[in-house]
Amino acid sequence: MARSIILLLDSFGIGSAHDAEKFGDSGADTLGHICEWMAVNRRKADGSPDYLRLPNLAGLGLAGAAELSRGQKLAHPLSSDDSRINAAYTCAEEISHGKDTLSGHWEIAGVPVLFDWGYFPQQPKCFPEELVEEIIKQGNLPGVLGEKHASGTEIIKELGEEHLQTGKPIIYTSADSVLQIAAHEEAFGLDRLYELCKICYELVKPYHIARVIARPFVGSYAEDFVRTGNRHDYAVPAPEATLLDKLTAASGSVYAVGKIADIFAHRGITKHYPASGLEKLFDTALQAVQEAPDKSLVFVNFVDFDSSFGHRRDTKGYGEGLEYFDTRLPEMLAVLKPEDLLLITADHGCDPTWSGSDHTREKIPVLFFGKGVVSQALTPMRTFSDIGQTIADHLGIERLTNGTAADLR
Repeated sequence: MARSIILLLDSFGIGSAHDAEKFGDSGADTLGHICEWMAVNRRKADGSPDYLRLPNLAGLGLAGAAELSRGQKLAHPLSSDDSRINAAYTCAEEISHGKDTLSGHWEIAGVPVLFDWGYFPQQPKCFPEELVEEIIKQGNLPGVLGEKHASGTEIIKELGEEHLQTGKPIIYTSADSVLQIAAHEEAFGLDRLYELCKICYELVKPYHIARVIARPFVGSYAEDFVRTGNRHDYAVPAPEATLLDKLTAASGSVYAVGKIADIFAHRGITKHYPASGLEKLFDTALQAVQEAPDKSLVFVNFVDFDSSFGHRRDTKGYGEGLEYFDTRLPEMLAVLKPEDLLLITADHGCDPTWSGSDHTREKIPVLFFGKGVVSQALTPMRTFSDIGQTIADHLGIERLTNGTAADLR
């Protein structure tokens, strides 16, 4: 019986969306700019350009999907022959109001976010005074640090030592609808951090905030601090039944790898596989696929492309992360069953060459692979929900509220 596997490269955009200008992202192009940057800045031993090489993704139609999105070819081929395709490929645009993680994932699962999340203003002391007072009171805290928009890695360098000295957790936000709390995993305590996040999850409901995120770190001094893999997201549940909900309601299974379970508020999840880091995530994805029964969805989020490379504007790291992922793809293809449908996609962009550290409003790649899939360029999708409906059709479950299935045969 049919199974589906989604490998979602968090933030892997392939060109500006039609409404990118509204978000200040006109011209953003995660893949295109990485491709150009690598050609200029990376060199082989003989001094010649060391181009971005993604032969396995190219074989699934990535270059073609990028051309559909951008209206022109990439500056440099991703393989020796980008025309040799063994998949159905296209690009998709988002109709959700935001360019955040929840909106992208929910829309893929058939539930676009057609309302506005709440956001904290870009200013010092960005959180309402009454909210901070309640966090301190209900969390039994000596106070808090931060209270501003910040990069998660930079703010622990800035305030981590003071946090260790005072016991005050660091609260901060970003352009996303989020409240994040950084605290030392050992000195403050991981369980205590999680409990504080649960308190904050209830407190931010009146502000329509999408997520509260625990950001534990370890280390002894500013340059030594590093975030651990024990991040935990407390997310608002989707307002309607998602692809995941409908599959489990139909006696199917959803195997969630990485932060997928958190993104869907642990609803519609059969089994959760915690993992972090590209290598561990891919290893765990292979394990989940090998363990998943018939009529199941294995859903994997490769968060490092966003958190480690995109937000940190690490273009070289992003490109080399893509190349690592590409080298592992044959392992995934080798464990697929004859009726499996593999999808490689993303949830938004995060162009590492862009200004600031926020997501970028971009189209995403949609690459379908399977024994019954005809190699072809599909019509560009007008909503991410077309992806979810295509998978729902493959799994033979109830239609989603939104989306039109692509014909893969």
